[in-house]
Amino acid sequence: MIDFRYHVVSIVAVFLALAIGIVLGSTELQGPAYNILNQTTAKLQGDLDQARTQLSGSQAQASADEAYAQAVEPAVLRDLLSGQRLLIVTEPGAQASVVSGISTAATDAGATVTGQIALQPKFFDTSATTRDSLNQTTLDLAQSASIALTSSESIQQQAAQVIASEILVKSAAAGGTGQASPSQSSSGQASPSQASSGQASPSQSSSDQGTNAQTMLSAYASSGFLNTSGQPATPATLVVVVTPQAAPADGVADQLDQVLVPLVTELAAKSSATVVAGSSGGSGSGSPIAVLRSNNVSNQVSTVDDADFTSGQTVTMQALAALLEGGKAASYGFTGNGASSVAPSPAPTPAVSASPSSSATPSSSKKAKK
Repeated sequence: MIDFRYHVVSIVAVFLALAIGIVLGSTELQGPAYNILNQTTAKLQGDLDQARTQLSGSQAQASADEAYAQAVEPAVLRDLLSGQRLLIVTEPGAQASVVSGISTAATDAGATVTGQIALQPKFFDTSATTRDSLNQTTLDLAQSASIALTSSESIQQQAAQVIASEILVKSAAAGGTGQASPSQSSSGQASPSQASSGQASPSQSSSDQGTNAQTMLSAYASSGFLNTSGQPATPATLVVVVTPQAAPADGVADQLDQVLVPLVTELAAKSSATVVAGSSGGSGSGSPIAVLRSNNVSNQVSTVDDADFTSGQTVTMQALAALLEGGKAASYGFTGNGASSVAPSPAPTPAVSASPSSSATPSSSKKAKK
């Protein structure tokens, strides 16, 4: 039978063992344990210092690469898009630095940037009231401009059709250069072949065409569907669509994905070349540019997923030039984002401007290399 003495002995034994453990832990085991922890900490600190050094080196290299790209861009792009007119279209959330960089690259390439159309979140709104408003505005403008809308298209695509028909023209290819034809005035008046697609006819003065385009843009702008800057009513031959760096916080990311495809479908149909440009941080899986690359429209429209870098902005201009020369649409940028190559290969060469208003000069009269 277990008596009281047994319980006392057991309790004393437990406390004695605990005391011995504390003593051993604070004396005999203290050195080895601390040494292991110190060694582990030192190794982690060394790894962190090494990573910081590598990061600093990578940032310095990236800065040097960016500086070099900025220095050579004017020479690389000189006269590449001479005689062309470029319209920039932005989706909500598009980076201002990407837009300004593309504008600079276009100027370096010899193109004229007509202006910018900034599509607003309301353009992508799926609520019944907003859709009805966009639909009614589009129907009124289409009737006024005698544009036949396709009933099977979405409301946003019908709006894009009206917009593209009023402000875009195709430049006739001359020896594969894709420059503006003599029949198309420098003010952007469309050729006879463009009349059936909703473009202005030769009998329509450029001032009338510009007035109609301005009226159309003002109608959409007054309803809050878009904003404009520059002179986007001036007919353009090329289009760059800038998608956002990251999904907007207001929950319209899915609509950006869905609307981008029909939007660029209409722009590509009415222009000589259309390129969609995104930024490296926002062009991954699920982004608008990724959705576009998985669609059949990618056979008509090239994409650049690193336009937040000067090199990507340069490639955007080269992609436009490649399409003008009759090349196939392609995906350029980072392979991790689904790009097939860094840039068009071989790089497009500058072509002679066919604009009748510009006289040939020694630098512009040279034929493009075959």
